Amino acid sequence: MAFATTRTIALQGASGHLIDVQADVSPGVVGTTLVGRPDVSLNEARDRCRMAVVNSDLDWPSTRRITILLSPADMAKRGTHFDLAIAVAVLGASGQLPAAALEDTVFVGELTLSGGLRGVPGVLPMTLAAAARGITRVVVPEPQASEAAMVPGMSVFGMRSLAQVVAELQGVEVPEAAPVAPMSGARLLSWRGEERLGELDLADLRGMDDARYAVEVAAAGGHHLMLSGPKGAGKTTLAERIPGLLPDLDPTESLELTAIHSLAGALEPGDGRLTRPPFFAPHHDASKASLLGGGTGRVRPGEISRAHCGVLFLDEFPLFRTDVIDGLRQPLESGEVHLARGGESATFPARGMVVLACNPCPCGGYHAQARHNTCDCSELKRRVYRARVSGPVSDRIDILRHVAPLSPHDATDRFAEPESTATVRSRVEAARRRQAERYAGCSWRLNGQAPGPLLGDAWPLEPAARRAVDDELYAGRLTSRGAVRVHRLAWTVADLRGVERPGLAEADVALRLRTGEPLDLATLARRAG
Repeated sequence: MAFATTRTIALQGASGHLIDVQADVSPGVVGTTLVGRPDVSLNEARDRCRMAVVNSDLDWPSTRRITILLSPADMAKRGTHFDLAIAVAVLGASGQLPAAALEDTVFVGELTLSGGLRGVPGVLPMTLAAAARGITRVVVPEPQASEAAMVPGMSVFGMRSLAQVVAELQGVEVPEAAPVAPMSGARLLSWRGEERLGELDLADLRGMDDARYAVEVAAAGGHHLMLSGPKGAGKTTLAERIPGLLPDLDPTESLELTAIHSLAGALEPGDGRLTRPPFFAPHHDASKASLLGGGTGRVRPGEISRAHCGVLFLDEFPLFRTDVIDGLRQPLESGEVHLARGGESATFPARGMVVLACNPCPCGGYHAQARHNTCDCSELKRRVYRARVSGPVSDRIDILRHVAPLSPHDATDRFAEPESTATVRSRVEAARRRQAERYAGCSWRLNGQAPGPLLGDAWPLEPAARRAVDDELYAGRLTSRGAVRVHRLAWTVADLRGVERPGLAEADVALRLRTGEPLDLATLARRAG
């Protein structure tokens, strides 16, 4: 009896699990049996691997019984990236490869019938999972070698064909091979917004001091934000400038985000780490699966996960489908998306800023001041439209701001000098450095992610500030969840001002940001501390 074991990775959401691919070649009824809960595409690997081995001028043990186990056997497995590990395990079991060469190595790649290697999505999270389990060597399709090499301490072998992999394991000269075929399936297009949004500057915007300050606080603390106002007031224009306020990703954030984009199949061969916060603005007709994740076959991360550490902008929010709006409750609260269907579950991170924009009515022309009001919607239509933003969702939004149309004075003020994105970003970066020092050793990085109970115990407000928040809570103007968000906002305001601990002034600003009340001129004047 001949037996060999190789290793590969099975993905469940953004998490990877080490899989032993065990092959046994022994006398018996001729055939190939694949066990261990494979899906349809994985069952077809038997034929792909057999023809790849034969067409690589290697021997497939066609006169014996071949049994292949994917262990642990109780875990559902899917995908074509198991091909290489299966083929190498069969070659090892038939005595064509030394057992020692297969140790401490993970094999990832889809095989063509000619023996070539095709790219597969998720190489980076697979390599991260392998490194977390002590594996130090990984074999991947050649174009994705740079992706796998992002993981520190990992020896990466980028190969074009099964023949090259076998030659490397045998320690002989590696033969030439045709270039690797592109990744199977349609590539998901990714707009990271770096080129276009890099040209947008807050200095281009006049007026909107109240909303600009709210955006600054949201960017500094990673808070969710809702902008409301009539059409043409500048909600979208302001939201598109938020990514420019965010600092570059640190190495941990960069690796997390790049791994998510790898899972989504959104990395081109040769792409390096993503270093800038992403910006995504899906259309309001987007499905729940495209926004939150899921899909048929392999579970893919949605737009909210691809905007991890960046900005997800949902314009015309009340026009989104009801199931999409309600589905945002969990990620807005926990910063994660949990998907479950049948016996499969997946978890994707979603700790980005969610920015919502909505009009006051379906036509977008309603204004509280009659001289500006161009709305022809009935009161019933306006009420139904506003009810689309459910209470549980709006309660999970940290900052509510009304964006008013530009006043004639602001539009014609020749002496106005709006702050540039670079100026505001410097304050945001300073505030985030204070948060990094305060939360050193914690699993979260920003005020907007801090757990409420721990925040109250370890980082309380000044007594007067605490009483002001409690008064609003007991009066019914704040929910318990809203009070926690005010606490977080108060810390962000304090960080922007360089204050050691939030006092009554910071709590007052936080309450106004939370409830949508206008900020006073003194608050806007103190923004720089």
